[in-house]
This record gives sequence, C-alpha cells and structure tokens, in this order.
Amino acid sequence: MITTHVLDTALGQPGAGIKVQLSLLDTDNWVDVTQGTTNQDGRIPGWLDGKTLLAGTYRIRFELQDYLLSQQQPVFYPYAEIVFVVADPAAHFHIPLLLSPFGYSTYRGS
Repeated sequence: MITTHVLDTALGQPGAGIKVQLSLLDTDNWVDVTQGTTNQDGRIPGWLDGKTLLAGTYRIRFELQDYLLSQQQPVFYPYAEIVFVVADPAAHFHIPLLLSPFGYSTYRGS
C-alpha cells in the first residue's frame, strides 16, 4: 500500500486541494497508476482502492502551484516529484510531503 499526505509547514496546516499523481516506471516510461486530490486533512483516502501494487520504481508528483497561489504564497516550486523503490509490494509505504514556499522534504513514514 502507498499512502501520502501534505503538510504546509509555513502555515502550520494540511495542504488541502493539491492534485497528486502516482506513476510506475516501465522501462523508460512512467505509467499512471492513480491520481487524486488531497482532502482538508491533506490526505487522499482510498487512493489505491482496488489496485494491485507491484514491485518497482514509483513516482509521486504533487502539483503545488495552484495550492501555493490559493494560500497567497510565492511559487518557487510549481511541483514536486518523489521517486522511490518498492521492493516488497506487501509493505506499507507512507510518503508524506512537508511543504513551504522555498523548500520541501519527505521521508518514509508509517
């Protein structure tokens, strides 16, 4: 299972309304797996419902520009991409994004 959430560390609130796309690398091409929009808690419930997770290299792309503009923050990073490897498809991979206008970070959460 892959889950994610966004926290706006500059404003101290969840990043709501952010479009997020999950893709799987197939040779040299990214193949869309699913997409969604973060809710008021900065999460996407049921993001992978009914989908089978495979071993491989994944990318989560967060579309940040519209969110930052809606919060009246400057746009330095219009999007952020996090690429990671799933070796064990039965494991839980929680990939959060901590966001501010001039930086972002991530980690493997639980």
